[in-house]
Amino acid sequence: MSPTVQGVNCVIADDAQIGSNVVIGHHVIIHSQVIIEDDVVIGDGAVLGKSPSKSKTSRLLTTDLSPLRIGQGSIVGAQAILYQGSSIGRECYIADQAVIRERCQLGTGVVIGLRSTVENDCQIGDYTKLQTAVYLTATSKVEDNVFIAPMVTTTNDPYVARTKSRHDAMQGPVIHKAARIGGGAVLLPGIHIGQEALVAAGAVVTRDVPPYRLVMGVPARVVRQVPEEQWMFLPDGMRRE
Repeated sequence: MSPTVQGVNCVIADDAQIGSNVVIGHHVIIHSQVIIEDDVVIGDGAVLGKSPSKSKTSRLLTTDLSPLRIGQGSIVGAQAILYQGSSIGRECYIADQAVIRERCQLGTGVVIGLRSTVENDCQIGDYTKLQTAVYLTATSKVEDNVFIAPMVTTTNDPYVARTKSRHDAMQGPVIHKAARIGGGAVLLPGIHIGQEALVAAGAVVTRDVPPYRLVMGVPARVVRQVPEEQWMFLPDGMRRE
């Protein structure tokens, strides 16, 4: 078993579980019960297993959270913050200053870009990429092989913080397999982006996007079919050869 390499001024809880061949940078904080599998790299100043807090008016559930788990071979960047209750899959890359809130599930090979935020209760499938400064709102679901360009914003509150009804209506978007979202696009609450769909840069998506269709504009409208040579998956779900 290869030893863990630890930088200076780290604070590591006694009950944290750290695998072999783990590299921990300087000034890292690892909270109670965090599980770090083999071959993980933790950048300087990262905070792992942070407990969530909330405002007095928030209905967010912050108790009974499972330990944070970081899968084998993953990389966590400098000053990234990963909350208690989330699970990071194998071979993920969490860039500098990214934030992943509680109860999030990341699959294998996920990339979370510089200063991106993944809010609570999100699911992100295998080999999906969020580039720089993406905001993924709470309760979003993103399937496998999705690409989300820089500065994309997703929303989950159809009442925009007015009326108590919003609490039961909150739902982030669902982005289906191999869809692509262009830079600066905005997705409204509960929107479905179909398999292999493409949302153009700067679009504001106010309604569901059909599979294999390109949408653009404000509000976004279907323009044409995504060229078949760009598809990763066929309509039956099989991957193209």
